Amino acid sequence: MARGDLLGAVVTLPMFPLGSVLFPHMPLRLRVFEERYLVMLANLLQTDQARFGVVLIERGHEVGGGDRRFRIGTLAEITQLGAQEGFVGPVAHGGRRFAVDRWLEDAPHPRAEVSELPDLEWDPELAGLRSDTERLVRRTLALASEFAEHIWPPDVELADEPAAAAWQLAAIAPLSPLDQIELLRATSVEQLLTRVAELTTESAAAYESPWPEADR
Repeated sequence: MARGDLLGAVVTLPMFPLGSVLFPHMPLRLRVFEERYLVMLANLLQTDQARFGVVLIERGHEVGGGDRRFRIGTLAEITQLGAQEGFVGPVAHGGRRFAVDRWLEDAPHPRAEVSELPDLEWDPELAGLRSDTERLVRRTLALASEFAEHIWPPDVELADEPAAAAWQLAAIAPLSPLDQIELLRATSVEQLLTRVAELTTESAAAYESPWPEADR
């Protein structure tokens, strides 16, 4: 299945619901130990295109099934496969977004009929907005690093291609998964960058607030 084969067509994809959002142009590292996903990986690795869909879990847990899932997600293509005792550790790369048209039976693993969404097109007139948003995100990451773990470093390198970099800014900004799923639904780069800036400004306010004085 070539990269553009999904666009305009409904296809069935193996799915991997997660407690986090995968954005286009971002890496994904997994620790796979559940039997159903080991089966999924084994089947994928027998094909020419080892791709699956990633969606955010709306309610429930990653392990065990029975979860409720959002209906927008991102294609993930496996680029590396490692294994350690007790689990398999694939590395994948985020591709195009898709909308879930219909969930199928989770047998032997989650599957869905999906329609791929078009890429966002870059407008050179957005260069100023992109630069301002990047400065804001990097500044907020520097603030957040004093309070939170497992966030991106403020000097993380972004892609040279501006539309890809816009998605990466959405991914590295210190935001909640619910904020991120809103960003994943963006219909233009301008909308994406504007909301990244607005949501990051709200996030930065929490880190800049003074600590309450202890009772004396």
